[in-house]
Amino acid sequence: MKKQDEWTIADITPQMGKYAVVTGASGGLGFEMSLQLAKAGAEVVLAARDQFKGEEAIKRILQEVPGAKLHFEKLDLASLSSVKDFTDRLIEYGKQISILINNAGVSYAERQVTSDGFEADLGINHLGHFALTGRLLPLLKGGARVVVVTSGANRRGKINFDDLQSEKKFTSIGTYAQSKLANLMFAIELQRRSAEYGYGLQVIAAHPGYARTELVKNSSEKIALLARLAITILSWLGQSAAEGAWPALFAATSPKALAGGYYGPGGFAHLSGPVTEATIPDNAQDTQVSHKLWQVSEELTKVKWPISSI
Repeated sequence: MKKQDEWTIADITPQMGKYAVVTGASGGLGFEMSLQLAKAGAEVVLAARDQFKGEEAIKRILQEVPGAKLHFEKLDLASLSSVKDFTDRLIEYGKQISILINNAGVSYAERQVTSDGFEADLGINHLGHFALTGRLLPLLKGGARVVVVTSGANRRGKINFDDLQSEKKFTSIGTYAQSKLANLMFAIELQRRSAEYGYGLQVIAAHPGYARTELVKNSSEKIALLARLAITILSWLGQSAAEGAWPALFAATSPKALAGGYYGPGGFAHLSGPVTEATIPDNAQDTQVSHKLWQVSEELTKVKWPISSI
């Protein structure tokens, strides 16, 4: 039974007239976010790298929401060229974006690199979204909500500028945690810069707890038996992808979600449960590190954010 003041997807306010972009939308959390936004009446761009899966996702949503306004757009966050092509198409279309959910994420068991030479976890989870959001800024001005999906793993993360690309040392857990910490620091710093430079954004971070998604499945294919056992146990304590999408949907739609806020599940160990305000870990609040990460991200992506009102 729903408790008083407990938020669920039944509380999503009408989203008619809103234009939403969701990355990683062909499956898992991104699919569930796109589905619920479509149910609420939003026009949704499903951004993903696999066109077949993206089009299949649209078919599935249309089965539940006949007449939904849906578009698939190819976006490979492992390629800055693909990010530019995607944003150029949306800018040419010219429709103002009300909601941008930076959701897509990966976790590799072995070190991989993007087409731009970045370590893949950092390149896709953080740098790709950093470039995407920066290039879409002209369409986001005027109160758009930018939701950055991170992970509870960010608490274990450290931004290692001496080995940012994990060339000297790669561990699947440590490298992923660094990328998810970068997500949270990006959200915090973007909200600060929005206030200072007049971007007019509402930037909100969210984490899904432990949701049973392809990210978890794919990241566990080559890891040790002990780690697989841990994942199995966590799966029992976790929740479905549909429930894991709730914090990001709350951040994207609820009048109670605050700019600069951070939300996640409120149950045992914050792995599952009702949406609640999450605690920002100390390692995400180091302003010197966040400023340097922003500068390095601009240099690596060659996306320079404006430092005046746009």
